Amino acid sequence: KYSICKLSVCSKLCFAIGGAPNQVAGSATAFFLQIYLLDIAQINPFQASMVLFVGKAWGAVTDPIVGFFITKSKWTKIGRLMPWMVGCTPFMVVSYFYLWFVPPFTNGRFIWYMGFYCLYQTLITCFHVPYSALTMFLSTDQRERDSATAYRMTVEVLGTLVGAAIQGQIVASAHTLKHCPHRNLTTGHLGNSSGTEIIRSLALSQDFLSHAEVYMIAAGVIGGLFLVCTVVMFLGVKERDGERAIPFHKGFILVMKHGSYLTLTAAFLFISVAIQLIQSNFVLFCTYAVELREHFQNIVLTILMSAAVSIPFWQWFLEKFGKKTAAFCGITWIMPFTVMLVFIPNLIVAYVVAVSSGLSVAASLLLPWSMLPDVVDDFRLANRNSKGHEAIFYSLYAFFTKFAAGISLGVSTLCLQFAGYDTGACRQPPPVVYTLKLLIGAAPVACITTGLMILLMYPISEDVRLRNKLALEELR
Repeated sequence: KYSICKLSVCSKLCFAIGGAPNQVAGSATAFFLQIYLLDIAQINPFQASMVLFVGKAWGAVTDPIVGFFITKSKWTKIGRLMPWMVGCTPFMVVSYFYLWFVPPFTNGRFIWYMGFYCLYQTLITCFHVPYSALTMFLSTDQRERDSATAYRMTVEVLGTLVGAAIQGQIVASAHTLKHCPHRNLTTGHLGNSSGTEIIRSLALSQDFLSHAEVYMIAAGVIGGLFLVCTVVMFLGVKERDGERAIPFHKGFILVMKHGSYLTLTAAFLFISVAIQLIQSNFVLFCTYAVELREHFQNIVLTILMSAAVSIPFWQWFLEKFGKKTAAFCGITWIMPFTVMLVFIPNLIVAYVVAVSSGLSVAASLLLPWSMLPDVVDDFRLANRNSKGHEAIFYSLYAFFTKFAAGISLGVSTLCLQFAGYDTGACRQPPPVVYTLKLLIGAAPVACITTGLMILLMYPISEDVRLRNKLALEELR
């Protein structure tokens, strides 16, 4: 059984650092993979939408599969979860690098990116599912778990900030107007003459190598962070032995019947889709819809710096007023500001929106991972003979949110295809601009509103959470 213990600050930091690389790479792919596939790899929007959807969907499918194998894993000298994280890291680094590599051939690029994105999603799942479940194996003290989660979220937001900083500052030169041929700028999207196409082709051929190289440099730096942070976590975190796992299929049925888990997952599914839509389309929005292409990397950094600074505030807020209240207050904050940027597209407003949106991004990152352990505790009390189900909870949550994000990414990129997105162009036609405004404004607001309406039905209030905590302490 678990032993109740206090976690040292060092252990919490090492645990938190272990999750940083996932967020570093996740930030880079969320903000830049879509525009990379369209403008650097130069696959068409339909192919890009398929890469994004199939990759995310494949990652979602692998979550419960990895969860199943984790429940079958035996305890080793370094734990039951740690071997998964340590073993997959080197292969994950290689797959991540080749995801940002432009192969010398053109006809097979779609297959190249599809293959490496699916491979990367598989390996990151092999890391993230056991890492998420590790929270329950640090301590049985709920306050200690919440504290470790706050450390984790703070470092992960910093990781997101580092990822955006590395990727944004290194690759920003690939998306500035100085690389655009003059005639393309003056003729706009109507410039379909052969002369314009020749000018564009010459310009793209001159800049293509440097554009591809800066993305590979960024990928190499982020890959190095993967290795360093995994070593730190391995040396600084002690995984505590848990109960013997129940059969996966029985655990799956029990988990899917647990009402509070379904409510929480459904609510944050819609909320995570909203955040994903904003992240994946934000660089395109700044580049083509509001003429902020020279500033997008700094605006992204502002969002994430605001999120990093506000994590401790939200940790205090949820302890003071409750987690459900924190979720409503934190996540609703983003809605008026994203709409404001769509209707008032200037630089000052963009930075105001960035600071305000960071507060909601922090809440959307912290709250689900802080509330999931409460759901697990509630499940333990309702199913006292069921043990070792933690990986099922976390893997299924990741499955649903990834699958929904995959659908939203695929559909949003497909919308750009239908709107007439011109790959490699410096200007996009008005329907594309309008579509990007919808994807940044109306669509996220609709998803967040739906998620919060579902969250109203979440049954674990602060009173229920404290009652569960006392009941579990009596059982021990």
